Amino acid sequence: MSSSIFIEGNVTRTPELTFANSGAAVLKFGIAENYRVKGKNGEEDKETTSFYDVVAFGSLAENLATSINKGYMVGVQGRQEVRKYQRNDGTEGTAVEIVANFAGPSLRFATAVITKNERAAGASTYRAPAPAQPTQYAFDEEPF
Repeated sequence: MSSSIFIEGNVTRTPELTFANSGAAVLKFGIAENYRVKGKNGEEDKETTSFYDVVAFGSLAENLATSINKGYMVGVQGRQEVRKYQRNDGTEGTAVEIVANFAGPSLRFATAVITKNERAAGASTYRAPAPAQPTQYAFDEEPF
């Protein structure tokens, strides 16, 4: 089963960047999405958490590896895949994985500085330039 999904949550483990035999970057990390379920008939609201495994490929994987870490709040959009697997004790488990098409830091409780990557000459991957210095503006002048 596969469907599109967007979630915002906290990274639950340090992202692991590896490279496939083809040289393609692969990043795996976990994300926890918290949400509140409204109580019925006077019951208290309940907070619920859903856990997902996320995998990203290529330049998205490389850029995420240098941009996020455990505890960061991120947004992830991608294809949801539900897989069944067999645990060590022989019971069947279900894993929900998101194959990311887009991901980035959430700006709900943080700020970000965007640095555009430049394509390396003749290379199929991107390399990030040194961060640019913020532009300084003179605020003591009239705006018009």
